[in-house]
Amino acid sequence: MTSDFNMIKQRALERFLRYVAIDTQADENSPTYPSTRKQFDLADLLVEELLRLGISNARVDEHCVVMATLEATVATPQPVIGFLAHLDTATEVSGAKVKPNIIENYRGGDIVVNKEKGVVISEAENGELAKCIGQTLVTADGTTLLGSDDKAGIAAIMTAIGYLIEHPEIPHGKVAVAFTPDEEISKGVEFFDIKEFGADFAYTIDGGFTGELNNETFSADAAVIEMKGRDMHPGTAKDRMVNTLRVMAELIVRLPKNMAPETTQGHEPYIHPQTLDGHVGVSRLKLLLRDFSDEGLAFERQKLERIVEETGRLFPGVVSTLTVTPTYRNMLPELRKHPEVTARLEEAVRKAGIVPDWQPIRGGTDGAVLTARGLPTPNIFTGGCNSHSLTEWQSVDALATIAEVIIHIVRGV
Repeated sequence: MTSDFNMIKQRALERFLRYVAIDTQADENSPTYPSTRKQFDLADLLVEELLRLGISNARVDEHCVVMATLEATVATPQPVIGFLAHLDTATEVSGAKVKPNIIENYRGGDIVVNKEKGVVISEAENGELAKCIGQTLVTADGTTLLGSDDKAGIAAIMTAIGYLIEHPEIPHGKVAVAFTPDEEISKGVEFFDIKEFGADFAYTIDGGFTGELNNETFSADAAVIEMKGRDMHPGTAKDRMVNTLRVMAELIVRLPKNMAPETTQGHEPYIHPQTLDGHVGVSRLKLLLRDFSDEGLAFERQKLERIVEETGRLFPGVVSTLTVTPTYRNMLPELRKHPEVTARLEEAVRKAGIVPDWQPIRGGTDGAVLTARGLPTPNIFTGGCNSHSLTEWQSVDALATIAEVIIHIVRGV
C-alpha cells in the first residue's frame, strides 16, 4: 500500500473537491426528511460513481440514505464490515459555493484564509498544524465552511472502495457502504435499515485529527424552556409588564459557568444555551445537555429545573415550561461487549503507520445511535479540524491514510 500512497492521495483529493462543491447544508427547522432536498444532489452523484465502479446494487432511498455492497473476493466466511459517513454539513455556517484553497507542502505558520475578512488559521490555536509539515492541506476561502465534516469521510470511503475494486487480489469479505443525511441535526439514521445494510459491525468516518479513534461519546439530551409573560406599552408598564427576555437573561446568567462548553474539556459535562428566540411576551430557549453518563444527564436536568424554578420566583407572573428530550447515549457500554471491533480498528491503524489515540467525542455520531440499536459502530478520524467554522481545514494526507486503514480493516488482522 505504501507505494500507492501518492496515487490514493490524489484520487482522494479529486473526490473531496468534487463533493465539497455541492451544498448539502442541513436545516434543523425543516419538517421534512431529509431536512433539505439538496442533500440528494450529493447522494445521487455517489450512487452514479458507485455504479460506474461496478457496484450494481448502489441505490438511494426516499429518505436520502445511500447504500451499496462490495462483494467478497474470498469464499471463506468473513464478517460483513460496514463504513458510514454523512452527507450534510452544519447549520451554523453556509456550505454554498465553497471555494477550496489547496496548500501544497505546508511549511508551517499561520494560514491566512481571507485577508480582507481577517480569517486566519492560527498556528498557536491549531497545534495539529505542526504535525502536518510537508502535507497537502485544504481550506475554504473564509466565506463558507469547507465541508470536511463529513465529505472527508465520504471521499476516504469512496477512494478505498475504488482501490479494492481495482485490486481484486486483496482478500476481503463483503463490505457495506452507507451515506446518511441530517447527522448534524441528530437525525442521521432515523430511517436507517440496519438489516438492509447487512453489516455485522461498522465504522463511521467522521471527525478527529489523524490517529484519533472514538469508542465513547457524550450522552445527550435537548432541553427547551418556553416562557410566557405579559407585554404592553412600555410607557404604562409599571408593575404590570412581565418581560420574558429579562427572565431568560437572568436564567442564562444562573447557568453554572464551570459547566459551559468554553470552560470544559475531556470528560467534563456541559449545559449549553444554544438558541434564544422571542420578545417581551413570549421567549424560547434551546439548550444542549451533555454528560458521559446517564446519571450525569439526570443531574443536569435537575439543576436546570431548579434554575427555572428559582428564576420564576424572582419574576412573579412568568409561566415557564421545561421540556427535555433524549438525543443519543454514550456508545462505550455497548462497544465494551464487542472488543474485537475496536481491536480490529486499532491494529489496522497501526498497520497504516499511525499511533492510535483513543479519545472521547465531545459530541455524537451516527455510530452512537447505531450502536444502541445493535450495530457496533466506533468512529475513525478524518484528519480535519475546526469543523462548522470559516477556519475549517483538512489534511489530504489523512484522507489517503484513512483509505489505507479501511483496506487493512477489511483484510483482517
